[in-house]
Amino acid sequence: MIYSLPQALDRTADKFPDHEAIRCNGKGLTYALLQQQANNLAAILQQQGVQRGDRVGIYINKDIESAVSIYGIMKAGAAYVPLDPFAPVERLSYVINDCGIRVIITKQNKLAQVRSMVAETNLNCLIGIGPQDDLVVTCIPWEQVTDPERQDMPNLHVIEQDLAYILYTSGSTGTPKGIMHTHRSALSFAEWACDEYELTVEDRVTNHAPYHFDLSTFDLFATMLAGGTMVIIPEFVTKFPASHSQLLQDEKITVSYTVPFALIMLMERGALAKRDLSALRWVLFAGEVFPTKHLRELMKQWPEKRFSNLYGPTETNVCTYYHVPLLAEDDEDTIPIGFACANEEMLVVDRDNEPVVPGEVGELLVRGGTVMRGYWGRPDLNEKGFYRRSVFGNYEDLFYRTGDLVLQEPDGNFRYFGRKDRQVKTRGYRVELDEVEVALLAHEDVKEAAVYTVSDGNGSNLIEAAVIPNENTELTHNILAKHVGDKLPPYAVPTKIYIMADFPRTSTGKINRRELQVMSEQQEATAVAR
Repeated sequence: MIYSLPQALDRTADKFPDHEAIRCNGKGLTYALLQQQANNLAAILQQQGVQRGDRVGIYINKDIESAVSIYGIMKAGAAYVPLDPFAPVERLSYVINDCGIRVIITKQNKLAQVRSMVAETNLNCLIGIGPQDDLVVTCIPWEQVTDPERQDMPNLHVIEQDLAYILYTSGSTGTPKGIMHTHRSALSFAEWACDEYELTVEDRVTNHAPYHFDLSTFDLFATMLAGGTMVIIPEFVTKFPASHSQLLQDEKITVSYTVPFALIMLMERGALAKRDLSALRWVLFAGEVFPTKHLRELMKQWPEKRFSNLYGPTETNVCTYYHVPLLAEDDEDTIPIGFACANEEMLVVDRDNEPVVPGEVGELLVRGGTVMRGYWGRPDLNEKGFYRRSVFGNYEDLFYRTGDLVLQEPDGNFRYFGRKDRQVKTRGYRVELDEVEVALLAHEDVKEAAVYTVSDGNGSNLIEAAVIPNENTELTHNILAKHVGDKLPPYAVPTKIYIMADFPRTSTGKINRRELQVMSEQQEATAVAR
């Protein structure tokens, strides 16, 4: 039985030593070399005082070295903490201090930012950078990790309940919060995913998501369990849909896992008609709602591919899945999030924490193997995020509160109705902002939509929205307000709807609603000034 991710890597390396484990920018690394370099890195980390349960940061743009770093850190018995390579130094320094990181793995091109981090934190070792006279920390070049003469074997003792990684996400107050996952929670998801999507040694799976985004764990761990090849899509490629589709063709990708936005960009600007993507068999997506009209169009372009919607907050990995059937032309409903994954249980409750009957909307609670250990150093969030209730009337267990509103349909599928905390009061009425977004997206000329609230100055909220129109179309506030008014009550119609060329996005591709609100206000101010 496999108890840890390093143990899983060793098993795969023994079975498929000469098979490529990772590819990036046309270069590859076999499982045997991945194992050796991860062992070398683990030994170096332990020599620098890293102990079981410590946290080690990774501050690298995605490449082969970053993947080696993940396995090397876990082989040292530590938990890896991926630092967003594009985030402000101040935010990263907060993360380093918050979870007590003393060692980070980085590269020479990050030296300027690393200098600031060293000044603001208690870092004492940098791996991946040569000696620096002006830095009072140990610097170890990456060549020590890749040295073929080294055959280090780290002193490893890890159990399934130990931490494997901590992913930091934005908190509601703007302060990042660390989500702790164990080897068991990571393996529970990876083992299910490997079986459900029938991954084999022949599969070539994209690594599209940043490592600080939970989607990346599918690429890293499910692919490794199968002995397949993970093909890293560098950040610069993700910005150019035509380059993205070229990579899918050249690398003969068989399974692609990404966010809906990336797939929409591929469909619209990826020159798909010019590509031979016959190797691609599964298209998986997660992270946000995929507008049905866009998904239907992509499925028309790729009729021979299978599509699957995976759902789950970072705290649960993935907990439900839905294999998408052919979509009817007149179907504008959002697609379901599907059934519970193996080793997961779903519970839908009302405001009093009482289970609702199927067909009623309530908050989704999850218990099972993929659920996180908790939030790092935040007992207040753990108290709020978990709910203890009796199971089978005999004992209590913890359920994670997702904060998502769902409904279970007669066929057993769950349907997502937005965030519980996206419910707002406006003009005395309760409105679900995600429902307003769905109404806007139903307009044939709307490509994307985002809805948010602003203060009315009197202690209540006003609803505003922004949309990106399809090319060569004319949209106005009045046209869209009437469209929404035909679908929703008058109090749910946004008071202002901005027409924009693009939306600001987070490093994981999601819409940055806070920045979008600022941009909308600036657009209005500019219009007034004219």
